[in-house]
Amino acid sequence: MRLLLCGGTGFIGTALAEDLLARGDEVWIVTRKKPSESGGNKRSPRYVTWDEWSSEPGRFDGFDAVVNLAGESINQRWTASAKQRIVGSRVQAAERLADLFRRMQAPPPVVVNASGISLYGHSDGGTASQAPFDESSPARPADFLGDTVVQWEAAADGIPAERLVKLRIGLVIAREGGAFPLLRLPYRLFAGGRMGHGRQGMPWIHVRDMVGLILLSLDNPDVRGPLNAVAPQPVTNDEFGRLLGKVTGRPHWFPVPGAMLKLVLGEMSTLVLTGQYALPRKAMEHGYRFAYPNLEDALRDITR
Repeated sequence: MRLLLCGGTGFIGTALAEDLLARGDEVWIVTRKKPSESGGNKRSPRYVTWDEWSSEPGRFDGFDAVVNLAGESINQRWTASAKQRIVGSRVQAAERLADLFRRMQAPPPVVVNASGISLYGHSDGGTASQAPFDESSPARPADFLGDTVVQWEAAADGIPAERLVKLRIGLVIAREGGAFPLLRLPYRLFAGGRMGHGRQGMPWIHVRDMVGLILLSLDNPDVRGPLNAVAPQPVTNDEFGRLLGKVTGRPHWFPVPGAMLKLVLGEMSTLVLTGQYALPRKAMEHGYRFAYPNLEDALRDITR
């Protein structure tokens, strides 16, 4: 398989590129600026800038797929300018792909575009109060991030690909990168505990399964449309913290009031004070077997 990887320098993109190269695929990372040393063999990715692709769109006719993970990090204080960058980077990348596809004679037939689980709105966890979200659940954005995802998917829908997969990604946990190191920090300091009331859903997924679902999306022609990229055993914020404390040998005893988090983090506090209780129904229907379906096993793997 020959594919273009947008946003390939992040921790998910890096892990994906490694797996693709290991199985013999040809990977071109689309970036704003090439690194000083770029690979030129099958064991390393190649690089192309957005401007180079735009000036010669036909150069990549006949490629098999595009994976678009591009987007400004949400792990920053949500000032007005930051929010504009978060939305703009996602929408513009999808719109740019749509333009490139229209100018190519043989564009890649498959696009796997990142999205977010926050599109569904909020849930307090537990099936007694609310059924978990799956891919058939309607979009009911309830905050800035949910609104961002709605705009992001609308832009992705404009890409004229034969098959489009929209990966609705939850909290990706990995040894390095993403939000997990910040979530673990209070436990390192013996100050871990639930955040807010702790009943908010925490839709997590191990980075190995995140990559696995992208590979499923690329390889299985029946996978299309929204795909929840979350583990099959959802937990609440309080359950996540208790298991993290258990596997790291740290107490889970210091609850952080929601008011304090709002004061410190501002609007970004919605990332930890709200959440989604979601299931990867479509992935399971297509036979995907999770390497880490259980949170305790996943946490032991990335904290050992």
